[in-house]
Amino acid sequence: MSTSAPLQGYRVGVTAERRREEISAVLTRRGASVMVGSALRLIPLVDDDVLRERTHECVVTPCEVLVVTTGIGFRGWMDAADAWGMGNALRRSLTGSRILARGPKATGAIRSAGLREEWTAPSESTDEVVRALLEDGVEGVRIGIQLHGLPIVELKAELEAAGGIVVEIPVYRWDFPDDVAPLDRLIRDCASGALDAVVFTSALAVAALLERATELSLREQVLAAFRDTRPWACCVGPVTAAEFLRADVPVMMPERARLGDLLRMVSLQLPLRMDQVLELGPYRMTLRHDGYLLDDEFVAVSDTPMAIFRELARRPGELVTRARLLELLPEATNDNALETAMTRLRTKLPSRQMVKTVVKRGYRLEQP
Repeated sequence: MSTSAPLQGYRVGVTAERRREEISAVLTRRGASVMVGSALRLIPLVDDDVLRERTHECVVTPCEVLVVTTGIGFRGWMDAADAWGMGNALRRSLTGSRILARGPKATGAIRSAGLREEWTAPSESTDEVVRALLEDGVEGVRIGIQLHGLPIVELKAELEAAGGIVVEIPVYRWDFPDDVAPLDRLIRDCASGALDAVVFTSALAVAALLERATELSLREQVLAAFRDTRPWACCVGPVTAAEFLRADVPVMMPERARLGDLLRMVSLQLPLRMDQVLELGPYRMTLRHDGYLLDDEFVAVSDTPMAIFRELARRPGELVTRARLLELLPEATNDNALETAMTRLRTKLPSRQMVKTVVKRGYRLEQP
């Protein structure tokens, strides 16, 4: 296969629920082997008693300031209010509010509802909106904040410390998927380093994955794997990445918090950061998870021989002991398994002479 498929040989996890098919299709077209493990499911807003109570509260006691953080969340809130017979009353109550938008999508949703925003944060950050409010002064001001998935504990504390009255509007409520088996498989593959990247499109997905990992007693292993960038945590923007950053996990993010930009970034950056180039004699090979590129052609190699190849390629020309290679075969019970895997590897190489046997000691890569 040509290198026009930039992710050929890489394994990418997808945690999204709402757009998982679209994301998976794009990554698959770009050559990736995709594992889908939706981290959550959203509860329909019309079934959310908490949001209904907060909506009634906003109608009866209007907020002086409303912070809108997501377009889809605000539209969902308006639709739910209409279903409850409170839509017109809610819109009337908001006409007297200062409405601040976190970004252009939130702005579009506000205008679609027949309302007008006073200001849109250039950085598309909730933190920037809160900073602007604090500069204006919030003493005694009733502030409604449409949550984008998770409670805003720190920001709420800052506003309340400055005298503000914060009303949280939880337009999203989530639970784990009805079938958690795909998510559990994705989490175990994260912990074992069997994935090269995992794509996150919401802060909720990050929180849900880590909460489920905790239930599986794998949270620390998962975080350790992400810290080692095997896999890379690929987040659509800083809000999504926040929990990872607090946990000292390196994150890949696009400059703009857009899904298309995220997927383009993964296609460009994952090979740049993960490709392992090996040059032996006339051969230049680019090693990836599921095989290697040779002269613009991808050669697929199964898991065990490829793990051995990567280990040998880390130290070309140097001896790698049988004991070390057997560590890569956790189910092996004797040396025969290693010899079988080595035979399978040699059949996948451009020259069988690339792997030299050092009798009773181990193997090394050398020029054929």
